[in-house]
Amino acid sequence: MPRTAIPYATPDISALAKSLRDQLARQGPTPGHVEMLNILARAAGAKNFQHFRARSVAPEAPIETPPADLARVEKIARQFDAQGRLAQWPAKRSQQALALWALWAALPAGDAVSEPVFNARLNALHTFGDPAILRRSMVSAGLVSRTQDCQDYRRIEQRPPPEAQALIRRLRRG
Repeated sequence: MPRTAIPYATPDISALAKSLRDQLARQGPTPGHVEMLNILARAAGAKNFQHFRARSVAPEAPIETPPADLARVEKIARQFDAQGRLAQWPAKRSQQALALWALWAALPAGDAVSEPVFNARLNALHTFGDPAILRRSMVSAGLVSRTQDCQDYRRIEQRPPPEAQALIRRLRRG
């Protein structure tokens, strides 16, 4: 049976390279960051990382994003207390997803932390005492990454959808 390639995408090849380097460091001698960038770029069919970046930068047509449903944003905002903590886990999956974005925004960018530290951060962001459901849901939603051994957690940098942006702004205003 022939094998087919599974396509993948990453918004930041530099972050991917750092992650791979860190993982390979646990295995033994590893290439440096720039060498990893070149390895990944060559794997994508480019001569090197600079060639990869040059060919991947193409003018894009502006993408029209629908406006945020502010009534939905207000409904979810009511799930948070005056300090911006999630007071209860929403029953609907779509509401859960939006609430997770608000928690994601409150996590520090770029920090890789242990599970106990991540749980402590989540506990500061909710009042219902179940960091495990939040942790698992954030990983499943692609908002947080964790190592295979579940020892390190890191926020995945990305642009929130319009409704999530509106909720984050609404919660920051109080």
